[in-house]
Amino acid sequence: MSLPRIVCRFSCGAASAVATKLALAKYGHERVEITYSDTGSEHPDNKRFLADCERWFGKSVTVIKSEKYADTWAVWEKERFIMSRQGAPCTAALKREPVYLFERPTDIQVLGYTAEEEDRAKRLREQNFERVIETPLIEAGLTKADCLGLLERAGIELPAMYLLGFQNNNCIGCPKGGRGYWNMIRKHFPDQFERMAALQRKLGEGSAFWVEEDGTKLTLDRLEPDRGEQHNEPSIECSIMCHIAEVEIAEAAE
Repeated sequence: MSLPRIVCRFSCGAASAVATKLALAKYGHERVEITYSDTGSEHPDNKRFLADCERWFGKSVTVIKSEKYADTWAVWEKERFIMSRQGAPCTAALKREPVYLFERPTDIQVLGYTAEEEDRAKRLREQNFERVIETPLIEAGLTKADCLGLLERAGIELPAMYLLGFQNNNCIGCPKGGRGYWNMIRKHFPDQFERMAALQRKLGEGSAFWVEEDGTKLTLDRLEPDRGEQHNEPSIECSIMCHIAEVEIAEAAE
């Protein structure tokens, strides 16, 4: 009987890159598979970062992409909604569904949760108890700052989104972002900000990302430029595993 595959969920982020490197050191190149879900909406610099990491890994990355949707905008515009209690439809369409065709039930999945995220990793395991998940960064006590430093010492330039001041290397214009995040999008990617504002206008107030204390829906059109502080906002989580958990939680509440 062959050993189960070790599948590293590389996201073009610093943490997942270091987690992948640790998995390769532990299990060897033949047993490890590295995947990257290309949503079509991430910063173009990700291609450069992915190529740099492939050289560092000494192994190629399998790029998984939806055959149905070109990017997040295609999902939102066809489905006519951006977010719900079950999460964002873009995660299901661009990450979860394409990955199902690749994964096997016996896969051991390696995720890039850092030492600061031990509680989140614990909850993820509880919500996905049927899956075998490894978190090598937590086991090694490595923080997000450690991962950034390791990449720099390896001679790999950090992804452009980090250099612009974003906490994560997510899609440009993630609906899970907070007020501060969206004001940074307004500053660095004004066309993306306006496009999302226009989509919210088209879909109505039900597409608002936030609710004020008085119950008023807060759309991007109403977001003041000085609202929010991105570094004080929760980290955006957009993994396949988290989407599965969101769906299960919402279904249990019905």
